[in-house]
This record gives sequence, C-alpha cells and structure tokens, in this order.
Amino acid sequence: MTDFNDRERAEEAHFAHDEEMSFRIVARRNRLLGNWAAERMGLSAAETESYAKAVVQADFEEAGDEDVIRKLLGDMTAAGLDVSEAEVREALEAKAVEARRALMGEA
Repeated sequence: MTDFNDRERAEEAHFAHDEEMSFRIVARRNRLLGNWAAERMGLSAAETESYAKAVVQADFEEAGDEDVIRKLLGDMTAAGLDVSEAEVREALEAKAVEARRALMGEA
C-alpha cells in the first residue's frame, strides 16, 4: 500500500509542478507581449514596465487568451497603430515560445 501512496504523491507533485510551470510560462509570455506592444506604441521604459504588468493582470479577467488580445488590440488601436488581431495572435504565439524556452533554460 505504501508504494501506491508514494506513487500517488509523486503524481500529485508532478501535476502541481506542471501547473506552476504553465502559469509561469503564461505570465512571462504576457510580460513579453506587453513589452512588445509598449515598444510598438513608443512608451518610455517606466511606462513599458507598468504596461507589461497591466497586460499580465489583464489575463486574470477571464479564462483563455481573449482578454489579453482584447486589451492589446484596444490599447494599440487607441495609440493610433494599425494592428490586426492576427498580428497580435502571432506575437502571442512567438512570445509563448520565447517564454517557454527561457523558463526551460532556467530549470
């Protein structure tokens, strides 16, 4: 019975680790995406830092990526940029890869 309990605890620990990594990857991706958008909008370094944090916070509004995409599209359009949803989604995917590589490199 101990083997089963040990295996169960190991599975739970593995699941918790995977969930934490997923969360960290998405948070880093959103920060990178915020930096990308801020650069395109011509924000200062301080504004960029603040904006990147706001993008990370925007992801807590609803499940999935739509809240982040909506924020970026709205903000970039308001800043006078001609940006498409496809362009934002492409950047989101690229930043996800970048975030995953960075975190895997740290592990």
